[in-house]
Amino acid sequence: MELVPSGRILVHSCCAPCSGAILEYLVQQGVRPVVFFSNANIVPEGEYDKRYGEILRYSRLLGLEIVNDAYDHEAWRCAIRGWEGEPERGRRCLECFRFRLERAAKYASKHGFDVLTTTLASSRWKDLHQVDDAGEWACSLFPGVTWWGRNWRKGGLQQRRSEVIAEQQFYNQNYCGCEYSVIPSDSEGI
Repeated sequence: MELVPSGRILVHSCCAPCSGAILEYLVQQGVRPVVFFSNANIVPEGEYDKRYGEILRYSRLLGLEIVNDAYDHEAWRCAIRGWEGEPERGRRCLECFRFRLERAAKYASKHGFDVLTTTLASSRWKDLHQVDDAGEWACSLFPGVTWWGRNWRKGGLQQRRSEVIAEQQFYNQNYCGCEYSVIPSDSEGI
């Protein structure tokens, strides 16, 4: 495993299943990150609440502070406007990551964090280059905040991810979160 950077770390969390092994690993390394839940892409709002409830439960179990960013799906829709028809891992996803990670970098800057990373980089459904590009871009807007780009699938964390999901009995969603990532048979109620 690579070394954990020094300084205060803010971890943008997309959901508990993607965050479990990462947060556990950081705590085992003696790091007490603050978890930042910023996911205005998620619909419906009840789904957002369910996902937040899971990461809140797990963060408390680990004794970690968690911050719930404002839910503003309309602002998110404006950020991805023009890219709605893109496939998963297309330009819409890059703009979505930029929106969420810019909010995280802004929070990090305002509250004295030195380092920002995200659990988006643990999902096999995400393009790691897009995640890193979005993180680097977001941190470039806020001097003093460094992007910690990391492939959280390596070093046994992908296997541990599955184990933590089972151990914690996390609610494990079947779509990324936005209305464009929903599989048609799963779209009831969205």
